[in-house]
Amino acid sequence: MDAAQRAAAFELLGTGLSERGTGLVRGIIELEGTLRELEGGAASPRGLQRDPELYYLALFTGPGGTHPWGWRFEGHHLSVNVTDLGPHGQIVAPLFMGANPARVPSGPREGTRLLAAEEDLAFELLHMLDPAQRARATIAAQTFGDILTRSATVVGPMEFAGLPAAEMTIAQQRQLRRLLELYAGRMADSSASRQLQRIEQAGFERLHFAWAGAHQPREPHYYRIHGPTVLVEYDNTQSSANHVHTVWRDLENDFGGDLLRRHYSRQPHRY
Repeated sequence: MDAAQRAAAFELLGTGLSERGTGLVRGIIELEGTLRELEGGAASPRGLQRDPELYYLALFTGPGGTHPWGWRFEGHHLSVNVTDLGPHGQIVAPLFMGANPARVPSGPREGTRLLAAEEDLAFELLHMLDPAQRARATIAAQTFGDILTRSATVVGPMEFAGLPAAEMTIAQQRQLRRLLELYAGRMADSSASRQLQRIEQAGFERLHFAWAGAHQPREPHYYRIHGPTVLVEYDNTQSSANHVHTVWRDLENDFGGDLLRRHYSRQPHRY
């Protein structure tokens, strides 16, 4: 793309993401240059090229540009999927963001932590739990090596595990909301509001907070927030616990999901 086309691509990105979300995208892309420097300018051990320009925009449109339509912006450590349903709003899911390194160890950006809040708020919640609650929340002594959903197009059945919000104190529930709102806040305000409203309607108390791995930073750890409509996953295992993967999955409407099917069932379409 030329400069004008890139500007237009980021303008589109800003229709699906909040200012913070768009800032995270730019930060993830910039980290590719940092990672290339840390690796000596060579390809990664798996042969991957660290290139801040190796990101892609894909558009999915029907005849005449009518709704529904969608787009995807993705590359290393980034996958933003948006389905626009016109008057019915938009679905921003799945929304995957990662950071490598999670904490820049050296160079001009030494100490930078792009996804610091996602880690810090979760540890604060974990340490607010009493010993019995913490034991209930901890589902494994070791992490699973990555987020469990990985790149699955559909999230398979997953049992609720960990500590239910219903068994948390008011202060603990407030902290859980802060963490959940942090992830939702990556989306544009209208999309985030709808997601949070659906979570409340399904029962905030039915959310489960689950933890695996170490109970202190800089060692491998994983957590998830799982409810009837949403799954948030965070993993920091790789690269000696300095490599974060996070994802927001809409368990009913990933890639437009049921809303898209309902739209087609209610509106006449020619195939």
